[in-house]
Amino acid sequence: MKRSYIVDVLNSKDIDKEVLVKGWVRTRRDSKGGFSFIALNDGSCFNNLQIVVDGDLDNYQKDILKLHPGSSIAVKGTLVKSQGGGQSVEVKADEVKVYGHCDPEEYVIGKQRVSFERLREIAHLRVRTNTFGAVTRVRNKLAKATHDFFQERGFFYINTPIITASDCEGAGEMFRVTTLDHAAVPINEDDVDYSQDFFGKESFLTVSGQLALECYACGLGNVYTFGPTFRAENSNTSRHLSEFWMIEPEMAFADLDDDADLAEDYIKYLITTVLDECAEDMEFFSKHIDKTIQETLIHVKESKFVRLSYTEAIDILNKSGQKFEFETNWGNDLQTEHERFLTEKEFKKPVIVTDYPREIKAFYMKQNDDGKTAAAMDVLVPKIGEIIGGSQREDDLQKLDARIKDHGMDLEPYWWYRDLRKFGSVPHAGFGLGFERLVQFVTGMDNIRDVIPFPRTPKSAEF
Repeated sequence: MKRSYIVDVLNSKDIDKEVLVKGWVRTRRDSKGGFSFIALNDGSCFNNLQIVVDGDLDNYQKDILKLHPGSSIAVKGTLVKSQGGGQSVEVKADEVKVYGHCDPEEYVIGKQRVSFERLREIAHLRVRTNTFGAVTRVRNKLAKATHDFFQERGFFYINTPIITASDCEGAGEMFRVTTLDHAAVPINEDDVDYSQDFFGKESFLTVSGQLALECYACGLGNVYTFGPTFRAENSNTSRHLSEFWMIEPEMAFADLDDDADLAEDYIKYLITTVLDECAEDMEFFSKHIDKTIQETLIHVKESKFVRLSYTEAIDILNKSGQKFEFETNWGNDLQTEHERFLTEKEFKKPVIVTDYPREIKAFYMKQNDDGKTAAAMDVLVPKIGEIIGGSQREDDLQKLDARIKDHGMDLEPYWWYRDLRKFGSVPHAGFGLGFERLVQFVTGMDNIRDVIPFPRTPKSAEF
């Protein structure tokens, strides 16, 4: 008999139909009348399916009464109308097969009120909780919606390199990739001789797929990548990971306004999809994580994003009368407290800040005619602050070379990137969105370590 998933069974109207379901026991409640109620979940949806097991079942004493939260079973039975509240249907069991019992003394998940901190230590099991099951389903829906959004608009999906010899951000916070023997590292006159390494040069885990993506944008037009990125930043905040996923579109023949339009449409598309297709999970987040999350998302979806320059934003912050921990001088980068003030107090809606001082932005961002600012943008949303960072890319080779040198970087490793400015250079623009920060925003989860299956942070690389 073919297995049915609980999400389909709960929505089925085929009363008296025989079904086969498989999953993990959430709870077992025994009745004095000689039967038991089992709440079964298989991960396909938030809600459990109630299984009614009669005490006359052959293995009732041997197996059923020994089932504890976490046990895995298969149930063959009849779908009937539920006699209790909370669900419209339930399954009257004819046969229960136990795949694996679960010791209640050792199984932490089966105990009440396990902290998120403790669950991070057992990340291999935490997906069995309501919270992490819901986070995972929403994350999955956001990933699918991302591909749907770009594919519907004619973007091509490009797999950019994970191993690279280029530092996209120029910050130097990269994980080195090497096969050199640590006990016998070859040395040249200056330092390590990387010509003896696997790739013949110093190589790293990528911090962004953007530079490689620009190559394909300058041949195919509109492209995007969605993959893992890495930052060797020794940060232990609730907003940072050492390994995370980035969504990066790139458009040829596009400017900063086109970039901002795409970013706004993309965020609204994702929110609409989650609200429409993850109703049960979002209801859980509203009740137990952030009571205002759905209200916030609906407001963002229905709002026209405010657009203003960095200079205008600084002026607003300075005139606000608000006391900030970080100074709001022109030339300083905006901090989360500034971003949240703009979105939550000043405008009460998402804000797209453009034209930042070029000295605080990456070398690849196009310089504006004023000589002081770059055609950069950050999309700010309530409760999170920056969720997207993007720019129009510098398409003038001389200006690009000057910026690379200004950052103290060598031109040689970027020879191929510079070639794009020699052979049919075009205006082009794109942005990057940290996927985990997006999942945080949509679910209301406080800590970014709780929205990725296996978080990688300083001094933490379990599993």
